[in-house]
Amino acid sequence: MPTYIVLLGPPGVGKGTQAKIIAERTGLPHVSSGDLFRENIHGQTELGKLAQIYINKGELVTDDATIAMIRERLSRPDCAFGALMDGFPRTPAQADAFSEMLADFGGKVDHVPCLLAPEEMLVERLSGRWTCRAQGHVFHQRHNPPQKPGVCDMDGSELYQRDDDKIETVRRRIQVYAAQTELLIAYYRRRGLLTEIDGGRPVEEVTADLLAILEPK
Repeated sequence: MPTYIVLLGPPGVGKGTQAKIIAERTGLPHVSSGDLFRENIHGQTELGKLAQIYINKGELVTDDATIAMIRERLSRPDCAFGALMDGFPRTPAQADAFSEMLADFGGKVDHVPCLLAPEEMLVERLSGRWTCRAQGHVFHQRHNPPQKPGVCDMDGSELYQRDDDKIETVRRRIQVYAAQTELLIAYYRRRGLLTEIDGGRPVEEVTADLLAILEPK
């Protein structure tokens, strides 16, 4: 029976880092809704073209289009034994649709780890990020500073701060996440699937807690 994990957590909590590690350790593919949107838009698929129309209008992509992309991704051979979901579902309505979809694949949501950290820690982590213009290498002014300020160690290109890493935007992103996922967290808590994890600790400690949750009982 396939295993499906829904990983939740606010911006800056280290969700992307943990998703990559857990995917490697478990062999489950990391399915990021953001990556999936970019892949479909870049590949000019029918779903990608549809998503682009909504994005160009500044609107949210409809649930139907999003769910269709997720279904197509989960039907690929590498997802035969399940997947680690990142960024989907975002609402109880999407969670209901996701459960129906997984039933078609002979599975269900097995675990919903939710990474948590104080807002000030999240702000400090995100607002300290700098990205290189050439290939997108990421540095942090406190935790991973470049050898030469303002210059990428890898390719020598200029480092810049993305708009969504600026402090005012970061606070807004965290608030939006909290508002959007409050109902989803309650949804999975009621079903006994949610496990809260302190994401403010070192990466290795968070990984150990996640793997402990995912081990077969």
